[in-house]
Amino acid sequence: MGKEHAPLLPFLKEGVVEAGCDEAGRGCLAGPVFAAAVILPPDFECPELNDSKQLTERRRYALRPLIEENALAYAVGIVSPKEIDELNILWASVLAMHRALDQLSLRPEHVIVDGNRFRKYGDVPHQCVVKGDGKYLSIAAASVLANTYRDDYMNEISEQYPAYKWAKNKGYPTKEHRAAIEEFGPTEHHRMSFTLIDPQLKFDF
Repeated sequence: MGKEHAPLLPFLKEGVVEAGCDEAGRGCLAGPVFAAAVILPPDFECPELNDSKQLTERRRYALRPLIEENALAYAVGIVSPKEIDELNILWASVLAMHRALDQLSLRPEHVIVDGNRFRKYGDVPHQCVVKGDGKYLSIAAASVLANTYRDDYMNEISEQYPAYKWAKNKGYPTKEHRAAIEEFGPTEHHRMSFTLIDPQLKFDF
């Protein structure tokens, strides 16, 4: 069960088609960054929906079909580790959101984005909302989709590279993940612009 929380708001700007955006995987050492864009109907209600970091993995996966079945439109965008290395993780995250918005079957008239940085999406006005995934339903829904689709991907590539335990750590910088990089080296799924090996490991005796 997720923690108790105040009800999330249905939209920031009333009377327009509003898309919520969020990303997953910014702080990882391996794997792409995923982002989702979700347009929900004005009457959408889901008391359990919250910032996906406040939800259990089981709850996130339970909410995903509910979001997909009820959304007016949703899409997921992906930016590869190579692109992350070329752009930096901030702008790669924004690009993933733009790619998600590009795929929506319904064009948004307003975009709300979790966080405090975004690049304008065409001529569509936007608003950044710090901790928006805990305030607005569409951003929380995007958070759930981005996280679960990214987890699916990391579980899949973990079968190719079991030593890195990606099914467990999802590419985040756990001690065991960094120890595996130290022992086996990086893969094509690693972000070479990140600090892959913890300097502290070299001083463990």
